[in-house]
Amino acid sequence: MKPKLLLMVLLLFTSLAFSQTFDVTGTVLDGSGLSLPGVNVKVKTSSQSTTTDFDGSFKLSGVSNGTTLLLSYIGYRTQEIVVSGPKVTVKMSDDTRSLDEVVVIGYGSQKKRELTGAVSVLDSKTLDILKPARIEQALQGTISGVNVTTQSGAPGAPIDVRIRGIATNGQNGPTTIIDGYVGDLNVLNPNDIETITVLKDAQAAIYGTIGANGIILVTTKMGKKNSKTRISFNSYTGFQEASRKLSILDATEYALLLNESYANGGRALPYPNVNGLGKGTDWQKEVLGKGVPLLNSDLTISGGSDKITYSISGSHLDQEGLVGGDKSGYLRNTARIALGADLSDKFKLKTNVIYTYFNRKTINENGLGSVLFNALNVPATLSPYDANGNFTLVPSTTGFGTEIINPLAQIENTYNDYNYKKLNGNFGLDYKIFKGFVLSSSIGFNTANSESKTFDPQISYGGKVFDVQRSSVTQRTVNDNDYSFDIYGTYNTKIAENHNITATLGNTIYKQWGNSAVATGYDVPNNSWDFADLSLTKGLPTALNTGGYVYDQRRISYFGRAQYDYKGKYLFSAMIRRDSSTKFGPGNKVGYFPSFTAGWVASDEGFFGESQTFNFLKFRVSYGTLGNDQIPNNGYLSILNGEATYVFDGLLVNGAATGQIPNPDLKWEEAKKFDVGLDLRLFNDKVSVVADYFIDTRKDLLIPNIPVSGIIGVGAPGASAPTMNAGTVRNSGFEFAIDYKEKFSDSFSMTLGYNVTFLKNEVIEVNNGTGFIEQGSFGVGQPAAARMEAGKPIGYFYGYKTDGIFQNQAEVEAHPSQLALGANASPGDIRYVDINGDGVIDTKDRTNIGDPIADATMGFNIQLNYKNIDFAVYTFASVGNDMVRNYERTLSDANRLDYVLDRWTGEGTSNSVPKVTTGATANNVLSDYFVEDASYLRIQNVQLGYTLDPKVTQKAGITKLRLYAGVNNLYTFTKYKGFDPGASFGPTNRDGVSQSPIGAGIDYGFYPVPRTYLLGLNINF
Repeated sequence: MKPKLLLMVLLLFTSLAFSQTFDVTGTVLDGSGLSLPGVNVKVKTSSQSTTTDFDGSFKLSGVSNGTTLLLSYIGYRTQEIVVSGPKVTVKMSDDTRSLDEVVVIGYGSQKKRELTGAVSVLDSKTLDILKPARIEQALQGTISGVNVTTQSGAPGAPIDVRIRGIATNGQNGPTTIIDGYVGDLNVLNPNDIETITVLKDAQAAIYGTIGANGIILVTTKMGKKNSKTRISFNSYTGFQEASRKLSILDATEYALLLNESYANGGRALPYPNVNGLGKGTDWQKEVLGKGVPLLNSDLTISGGSDKITYSISGSHLDQEGLVGGDKSGYLRNTARIALGADLSDKFKLKTNVIYTYFNRKTINENGLGSVLFNALNVPATLSPYDANGNFTLVPSTTGFGTEIINPLAQIENTYNDYNYKKLNGNFGLDYKIFKGFVLSSSIGFNTANSESKTFDPQISYGGKVFDVQRSSVTQRTVNDNDYSFDIYGTYNTKIAENHNITATLGNTIYKQWGNSAVATGYDVPNNSWDFADLSLTKGLPTALNTGGYVYDQRRISYFGRAQYDYKGKYLFSAMIRRDSSTKFGPGNKVGYFPSFTAGWVASDEGFFGESQTFNFLKFRVSYGTLGNDQIPNNGYLSILNGEATYVFDGLLVNGAATGQIPNPDLKWEEAKKFDVGLDLRLFNDKVSVVADYFIDTRKDLLIPNIPVSGIIGVGAPGASAPTMNAGTVRNSGFEFAIDYKEKFSDSFSMTLGYNVTFLKNEVIEVNNGTGFIEQGSFGVGQPAAARMEAGKPIGYFYGYKTDGIFQNQAEVEAHPSQLALGANASPGDIRYVDINGDGVIDTKDRTNIGDPIADATMGFNIQLNYKNIDFAVYTFASVGNDMVRNYERTLSDANRLDYVLDRWTGEGTSNSVPKVTTGATANNVLSDYFVEDASYLRIQNVQLGYTLDPKVTQKAGITKLRLYAGVNNLYTFTKYKGFDPGASFGPTNRDGVSQSPIGAGIDYGFYPVPRTYLLGLNINF
């Protein structure tokens, strides 16, 4: 009996021991041993959970031995640990591409393994490495299918983002959605961003008419629940220099070449004695700064309790211009506050408000007569200043034209200022009506005000087009506003354990309105910037020019989406959006945009087995229709916004007239998007592969200024031909991305990434009566340089093909006449190809001589971590894009690049560069002689960092202290002769904002993107 009793007592004590609960405290570390705040820690078998604080610490009460804890954090693998005592330490395994990672897809989210669309994600870790002054720059080379081009290297200059090619001659940029509302990337501080998600295919159809060019979804950083107050300070400073200088003739070379040119033209030598000229003035050195400063700092305070989270931040960026000294620069300040609150078990509130202020000063750029254009064309024989200390005047002789002036004088007499203030954000409320059903509502808003002032002082450059006879000041104010209201319900349910359904149904109301006023006053007191204000101008009242605009446009939308999966293996989704817009007439206001996506996780099939090589394989397909309405408002109406002068009672009276000719049949531009792809993981998830083939067909292109009958005049001021649906463009291509991640030990890890996009762009039709649209300029007085035409890439260059250089008179006489191009050919001149074979070289022989759209773009990136040292390199390459060399003024006395030293000087001396002469010649017409292959490989970013040992820094209350040095735009490998083969700038469209791709890729002397050397630190408290 006693043994049995003893056994029962032992069993009782054993059971009590196993059922005893206690408090568990723990610490969570990242791969380098640093504390990791914000990690979600959950008891697997219950709803009990908490979040690590700033020190990476957590506490759970009432936990027993053997309890399993789940630890999850975005960018890391979800881990399970079994509790065996009151204290635990967990080191999270870094995996930024985890299949369990939740990805925002618009009005909802999905796990990455369940995505059926072409979706790419850029996280804050990459932004931390790249340190972009502008967020758009971080997308270049990091996400396949996305191409980023700078319109200029000037501080604050616009940046063009294109997703899967150029599909329209209007607005080609994607729509940016910030935390649910339409916003702008350029007003954000990069350190405020958690993730950037790019929707490239029909997945974006949930956004209907604003999704045709793709969608960029930005999620900003929020505070973490149950975490102590965290203070993060980041700062870097550095200096900028020109990444490239062009090889221009020095003074002696110029004088010798000019003598030869004059001699060939039968004229007297301008420099009979070239001795003593030496190198002369290096005008590029005069205008390009060195050691130009750059400073960026930001501070973030974040944290949260069980019910409330907060994040408050501010940033300051000050970047001086590489060209123009204090006449060119960009200053940006931002302030942001984000709050989240669980008002109850059913109500959750979230708000995010951002204030942005920036100031920008600019110089004349990207055109004939720009500062850099003049720096390249003014000869080295001229000095910057004359004997009296005044700016040297460039002679006004025919050999220099009327637009080449002293660039230093041009900078000195440049005065402008632009201030921009924007308040934007959203307020969101989620209401959990019952289990599985959540009603979400959000109000997003943008309100922006800007003021600009430009002063043109009275000045003479010696009879040039830049001469100003009467000083003037122009001031402009702009007020732009919009708001959106979204309300949608999301229902999640599971049927019979294997069938998962998510349904979303909602409504969006969007309104945009604004106004502008501009006026010019003359005769500024003292001819001075200090007195440049409309209120002080003394010109006659008739000299005051005024203008402006007012607009109001609205859109109301309904959308729905259904998502279904069976065992997470067979994936389907369908969505539709109905948009109604004031951009179109009564019969065409409404557009419907449906799409379908599907996926098959083949690796979950039984026949796939437990492969050690293939860990995950998913096939995807999508097809849908998206819209585009990015045109000026009221194009279907006849509006009195033109200018006119009438005669009343014998007097001339200024009035209004009909502007753009109306088109009541104007309708939506539609994008048919097809995509098929796969996601693959190999070798224990060390290698991930994403591949996609896509076709994007844009039909019913909204094209402005379509020619119409001459009965209705379109030549009057303010008048124009109508906007019509008159074209189709198709982009097709292949995307491939591969990433390799290896952790060799606790001390050393490596990440490699490569992505490539092959793209074919083709215009299918242009229904404007002529079959083509021309834009872009080359030289002076020449026909348009670029075209949009069926069977060719959009914006291809249109000119003459060349066939070497005439070596002797016999070759000239045996070739078709080139007189129609402006002059008879002679030995040493360029030989043009008779394309149509009619025996004459004339305008009918113009043809395709290149295009600015790259055949392929790619990025290669590497990150290494060894103990406390980190190293990263990011590169980008573009292959097959052409550029027109238009920064050389084809005048006899203008300076030249030194390639002209290889010119033809007699039979057999050159078959590529023509002779120099002041005589009549047809060598300067647009031909492939001026078109260059602008392919390039750029080392975009190199960075080396060191993180101090946390054991040392924590004694000072610092949880992390990292120092780093880096170089942005380190080097560009290219054969292109100009400043920047990656720049692009097209003519401004009628909306006054977007740039047309027809005429892009013509280089007038692009403001170079600077090379930037950085020193920085990251401190967390």
